[in-house]
Order: sequence, then structure tokens, then C-alpha cells
Amino acid sequence: MSKVTYDTDKGGYQGKLLLKSILVYIVLIILTLICLVPIYLLFVQATRTSSEAVLGFSLVPSNNMIANFQKLGKAYTKYHGLIGVRNSLIIALSCAGLTVFFSGMTAYGLVVYDFKLKGPMFVFILAVMMVPTQVTSVGFMRMLTNMNLTDSYIPLIIPSIAAPAIVFFMRQYMLSSFPLDIIEAARIDGSNEFRTFITISIPMMKPAFAVQAIFAFIQKWNDYYTQSLVLISGNNNQMTMPMMVQYVLMTRNNADYGANALAVFISIVPVALIYIFLSKFIIGGVAAGGVKE
Repeated sequence: MSKVTYDTDKGGYQGKLLLKSILVYIVLIILTLICLVPIYLLFVQATRTSSEAVLGFSLVPSNNMIANFQKLGKAYTKYHGLIGVRNSLIIALSCAGLTVFFSGMTAYGLVVYDFKLKGPMFVFILAVMMVPTQVTSVGFMRMLTNMNLTDSYIPLIIPSIAAPAIVFFMRQYMLSSFPLDIIEAARIDGSNEFRTFITISIPMMKPAFAVQAIFAFIQKWNDYYTQSLVLISGNNNQMTMPMMVQYVLMTRNNADYGANALAVFISIVPVALIYIFLSKFIIGGVAAGGVKE
């Protein structure tokens, strides 16, 4: 009798587990469709003529993508896709590298070292995190004008050294999954602090570095606001991809909606590719950062 009851309970548990798994998969499929369907619809619009695009969305691609690409180069004089991609890559990759390196070093100092101002410094970092970029724009532009740094990539790249949000994430990651005993062992073996950070800490924090590098890259790639403030001359050789896309979308005379959709689609392709190839680091970083040892 007890055996029958046990089997019944086991079967009920398995049934509940199966139902839960089905519900989870349904939710994940819905979320995936929410993310992918707009991109697919944008791709379809990029393959259509302007008159077809005006009629509304369609699930069937057309055959006008090459013609739309040619229109982008002819009708929109400031749009040069390859130049825009090159300039955005220079800025986004440089910013991502500087951001994760110096943010990781700052988080390393806040976790590994004990000093009196450790707590106040972390509170200050959190306070800076809450200041919107728009609040400091006037002072930032005045400083750039006085230093003759407008129309330069320097003010777009160098400030990325200070990234409070990434410092916060790195610190939380280290507190949850970074063994300090290894640092002590390296010191006993005679390793200096910088070498310890480079050769020991960075490899151990690789998932966190990869995740934040992706997020920093995406943020800088899409940063139209700051780029439009600094690159004020509108020189084609300096314009980034967001600036070129905005120029295309703001052109009202003889606007081609198929070409407009293609310009937007081209701008998201590099971000999508980077996310696809490095998505395993995002999963690993979130999983590792959420486990408390």
C-alpha cells in the first residue's frame, strides 16, 4: 500500500515538474519572439520599395535590398555605411576596453584592500552613478571648447575610464565569487600588486569582464547624444553610425522608407553579431555572479 502511495506521489511530482517546464519554455519562446520578430520585420522592410513599405509590415521579404543600398549612397549625401561602422567601432571598442580595465582595477582595490575611506568612496561612486549625463552636458561642452577638443574622438573615449555602474557590478561580482586567499598566496610568492591584478585577477574575472565589455560596447555604439554634442562640424569622415542613421531618418525630402529601414538594420548588425558570439559569457557571468560562496 505504501509503495502504491509512493509511486502516486512520485508521478504527481513528475507531472508538476513537466507542467512547470512547459510553462517556462512557453514564456521563453514568447520572450524570444518579442526580441526577434521586430528585427525580422525590420529586415523585411529593408528589402522593400518605399511604396511597399508605406503599405505596412509584411512577413515576406522582397527583392529590393540592393537598390535600397544604392539609394543610401546616392540620395543621402552624408550616409557612408562603411565609414560610419569604422568610426563607431573605433569609439566603441576603445571605450569598452578602457571601461572594463579601469573599472575592474577600481573594483579590485575596493574589495582587496582595507582602508578608512573604503566605504565613503563606494558611496561616492554610487552617488555619481545617479547623475544623468544631460545634467553635466553644458559644463562638459564648455570645457571641450576651452580645450579645443571639439570634433575629436578623445572626449568620446577618455571619459569612459570612469564608469560607476560597471565598478558597482565588478565589485558585487568579486564579493560573491572572488577568492581573496589566492591574492594572499600571490603576495607571499613575491608577486607585485599590478602583476597580481593582470595575471591572476583578470583571468578569474573573465566572465564579468566579457559581460561588461559587451554592455559598454553597445552603450557607446548607440550613444548618439554625446557624439552629436562633440562632433559638431558634421564631417562625413568623423560621423558615427548613429549620427548617419539619424541624418537619414530626419531627411524629409524624397524620403525612401525602404532605404531608411535598411540604414537602421545595418546599424544593428554589428551589435547583434557581437552579442551572438559572446552570449555564452553573458550567461556564465550572470550565473557566476549570482552564486554566493
